[in-house]
Amino acid sequence: MSVPRKLFSPFNVISAALLAVSVLALQAVQRTPPTPEPPKLDLTERQTLKVKVYFTDPQVQALKAETRTVQVSRTNTRSVAQAAVDVWARGPFDKSFLGVVPAGTPAPKVYLRGQHYYVDLPEAYTKLRYGASGERMLLCTLTRTLLEQKGQDVTFLVSGQNVEALGRIDLTQPFAAGDCADQ
Repeated sequence: MSVPRKLFSPFNVISAALLAVSVLALQAVQRTPPTPEPPKLDLTERQTLKVKVYFTDPQVQALKAETRTVQVSRTNTRSVAQAAVDVWARGPFDKSFLGVVPAGTPAPKVYLRGQHYYVDLPEAYTKLRYGASGERMLLCTLTRTLLEQKGQDVTFLVSGQNVEALGRIDLTQPFAAGDCADQ
């Protein structure tokens, strides 16, 4: 006589459950994923503002101001300052002025904390090989351009790091408008 086997033994119940989970998992893996929704474009209205941007004369002796038009999506001080620096890096329209950086040189990034600007100069600015007057003019045109917008002073960084100097110019202290008044 054979021993009757239980149909619902623990082994059979667990095996049936694992088989059911395996079938469901296989179906889930083989199912085509839903088509994602394209992101909504956030078309913010851009505002046109006039900013004063500083360049230099051909002798690299004096600051020369040029009023330029920029478009910004936000009119906060940092956005306007970054737009002004972007225009500064592209150079002047007036052919009697000189741009301070070669064409195609990336614009520095501008940050604002309270009344203090922080300008992160790209590494390329350390390789410009300007003399002391050219280095000073580079920093002063940036300082005056930024302090036209608002702010108390400008601290310069290179590639996100504090540095002691850019060429021969000391960068351990922030530049204020008075530091560039003699230009």
